[in-house]
Amino acid sequence: MSKKRGLSLEEKREKMLQIFYESQDFFLLKELEKSGPKKGVITQSVKDVVQSLVDDDLVSKDKVGTSVYFWSLPSCAGNQLRNVQRKLESDLQSSKKRFKELVDQCNELKKGREESDERVEALAELKAIELKYNELKEELKQYADNDPAAFEAMKNAIEVAHGSANRWTDNIFTVRQWCSNNFPEAKEQLEHMYKEIGITDDFDYVELSPAIPLRAIADQMLEGNP
Repeated sequence: MSKKRGLSLEEKREKMLQIFYESQDFFLLKELEKSGPKKGVITQSVKDVVQSLVDDDLVSKDKVGTSVYFWSLPSCAGNQLRNVQRKLESDLQSSKKRFKELVDQCNELKKGREESDERVEALAELKAIELKYNELKEELKQYADNDPAAFEAMKNAIEVAHGSANRWTDNIFTVRQWCSNNFPEAKEQLEHMYKEIGITDDFDYVELSPAIPLRAIADQMLEGNP
C-alpha cells in the first residue's frame, strides 16, 4: 500500500483559504491551527501557510488589543487578482513599447552598415590596425624598465631603502656603545659575537652614489650604437 502524498504549499494555501471563504469570519491563529488539520493541513504548517497568504495580500490581519485576527473574503481575493492582472497588463504594454523602441534603434544603427566593398575594405583595414596596435603594445612591454615613471619609482625605492639601512646601522652602533659602557669586562666576547654576525671593523654607513640622469643614460646608449 503506497504512502499518502502530502499536500504541496499551493494546495495548503488553497485549503486554508477555503476555511476563510466558507466561514467569512475572523480567526485567531490558534483557531486556524485547530481548523487546518480538518482540511489536511497539519498544525505545524498552519502558521507559515497563513503568513504566506498575508504576504501575498490574500489574507488580512490586524491586532486588536493583545490579539491578532486573520480574515479573508472571496471579494478581497477577487480584487487582489484584478489588481495583479492590471499590473501584468501594464507591464506587458511597457515591454511591448520598449521592444518597439529597441527594434527602431536597431534598424537606425544598421543604416550605413550595409554590406559593400567599401565596408569590407574598411573592416579589413581596422583589423590590420588593431593587429599592429597589439604588436606595438607587446613591443612596448620590452622597454618597461626604461620607462621614466618606472625609473623614478625605482629611484625613490632606493632612497627609502638607503635611509632604512642607515637607520639600522645607527641602531647597531648605539647598541654596541651601550654594551661597551655596561659590560666592559665582556669586550672580547662581544667583539667575537659581532664578527660572527657580520659586524666587522669595516662595518659603516651605506654611501648612496648620485643617480645618473635618465637623459644621460639615453645619450650613452645612442653613442654606443654604430
